[in-house]
Amino acid sequence: MSTRAPAPPPVTPAGQGVGPLLRAWREERRVSQLELSLRADSSARHISFIETGRSRPSEEMVLRLAEHLDVPMRERNALLLAAGYAPRFPETPLDDPAMGPLREGIERLIQGFEPYPALVVDAHYTVVAANRGIAMILDGLPEHLLTPPVNAVRITLHPEGLAPRIRNLAEWRGHLLHQMRGQIALRRSPELRKLYEEVAAYPVPDAPAYHPEERAPVPYIALPMVLEHAGHTLSFVSSISTFNTPMDVTVAELAIETLLPADPATVKYLHSLMA
Repeated sequence: MSTRAPAPPPVTPAGQGVGPLLRAWREERRVSQLELSLRADSSARHISFIETGRSRPSEEMVLRLAEHLDVPMRERNALLLAAGYAPRFPETPLDDPAMGPLREGIERLIQGFEPYPALVVDAHYTVVAANRGIAMILDGLPEHLLTPPVNAVRITLHPEGLAPRIRNLAEWRGHLLHQMRGQIALRRSPELRKLYEEVAAYPVPDAPAYHPEERAPVPYIALPMVLEHAGHTLSFVSSISTFNTPMDVTVAELAIETLLPADPATVKYLHSLMA
């Protein structure tokens, strides 16, 4: 699998207004002016006028077009600013007192998954919360990888991190890099692209030979991460959840990842650790 990141969408120079920005997002999403106009209950002529600067869209129209182009919330604020409107969505730091109930809810949620590993990451895969199941998986890793801010992708693919313990490293590495390329295309984040270039360049350490037939036949429902831990072979499938209808940039960029056991042996082992 190629690990080359997709070319970034056209970058609109400052001062050109909202039209070129909207056109860049539309082209990135491979949507025609006609298709977008039908989705947004407008006309192709009006969309063309907006993109060329002949017509200034209303605030409602900017948000409607952004919604139908699946523009991330952070970038919707940028579109509003370019159109001459105030940003609509706040970006509240996670340690702000107003975020207290959210932080407590997240902690209760991931603790409720124990003994199964669960963590919460931001848009750059920085870990903002993790439960004891994650601590178990990371046990024994070098301090420089565990010093905050801890990055979930870096700690997974680093040759001194989990990579040597992942028995199906080639498949899991390909999955993570593919996921990151999709996020780069969605968010246009220079920080995320820099992280991608870093982890994609890591040397791939030798991992223990992985022969799926060694394990009891299990009908996997998704690609598992097969991990060696203290002489045991554990198998997990990953589930990622986000918040529904967020109205804050910080909340919109949070993702909750849970690692669910993919076989009975992993279930038994994890419960024995907590016991």
